[in-house]
Amino acid sequence: MTEQDKVSNLRSRHSELDAKLDREGDRPLPDELLVANLKREKLKIKDELASMNAL
Repeated sequence: MTEQDKVSNLRSRHSELDAKLDREGDRPLPDELLVANLKREKLKIKDELASMNAL
């Protein structure tokens, strides 16, 4: 897997997490633990993308 493939996969995963967060936020009583975990995972991906761009 090339670095560009990895970046593409990370961006795709980041978008999927955004969609999950949106769906959960639209619920009358969102699962706050799930929301926190999704945000944490999104931040990890963002940090990884930032470190890859810094190289």
